[in-house]
Amino acid sequence: MLPSVLQRRTTDHVPVLADEVRRLLAVHPGETVVDCTFGAGGHAALLAADLDGRGRYVAIDRDPAADAYFESFRRRFGSLQPRLLHGEFSVVLEQLAANDFEADAILLDLGVSSMQLDRPERGFSYATDAPLDMRMDPTAEVTAADVVNHATERELADIFKRYGEERYARQIARAIGRRRPLATTFELVDAIRSAIPAPARFGDGHPAKRVFQALRIAVNDELGALERTLPAALEMLRPGGRLAVISFHSLEDRIVKTFMRDGERGCTCPPDFPVCVCGNEPLVRALSRRPIRPTDDEVAQNPRAASARLRVAVKV
Repeated sequence: MLPSVLQRRTTDHVPVLADEVRRLLAVHPGETVVDCTFGAGGHAALLAADLDGRGRYVAIDRDPAADAYFESFRRRFGSLQPRLLHGEFSVVLEQLAANDFEADAILLDLGVSSMQLDRPERGFSYATDAPLDMRMDPTAEVTAADVVNHATERELADIFKRYGEERYARQIARAIGRRRPLATTFELVDAIRSAIPAPARFGDGHPAKRVFQALRIAVNDELGALERTLPAALEMLRPGGRLAVISFHSLEDRIVKTFMRDGERGCTCPPDFPVCVCGNEPLVRALSRRPIRPTDDEVAQNPRAASARLRVAVKV
């Protein structure tokens, strides 16, 4: 196993399910790896090391903050001639696939990265006061403030319910409507607190957690991007190539599970057909029937890993 000092030397970020990703992607020298969510480069350091100086490493990230981490990565793994492509991963993957680019291993580590959470000015965290932003790409037009202040109360309630599974979605939307315009994270937190009954404010984590998650998903179109990305990733993979997806939300995991199970099934004929007439063959083989979860030790060392789920499939 790669010494942990190698990981620490590359970045302070602790990659989630690192050993499991490395084992199941099984990267070998000479292969091409596409890292769709480079972030601070935690997984990249491990996977690039397995290439042992031979192969290609293509990183994708829409956040300019990744540039500094990638520069450090490029200096360490220059023999791979790594490239960083800027943009939403669904768009970049579709462009690569359209140009017949092929890969042996593709990784998606979904959700917000530690480098974004740990920068208060980005507005992702409810723990510090900052402008309501939440854009993974700071050049994108729509911010969380735009959504909070211009969506109807019904639209806000739908966002909070659908993406955050917030039981007090309607009450929170009404409280926001009474207090608008809201400009900062603490103003939003205060509105959320005012709408939740006192006994419920102290259960299952911070009372603003689900609303902040829902807004972030909506602002960055995270579920739509994932649905567009998976077919492009499968198209890019060579036979025998591996696709690994780490999700942190049940809706994300459901999309990945459905995609992989549909790919395994192949045949789309109704179950009462005596023989297959569609001719569709299985496209992937999942490496585990259930999502892989972090160990108790990992969660103790890195609480942000608690909700992580990993699914890996091989293209057949």
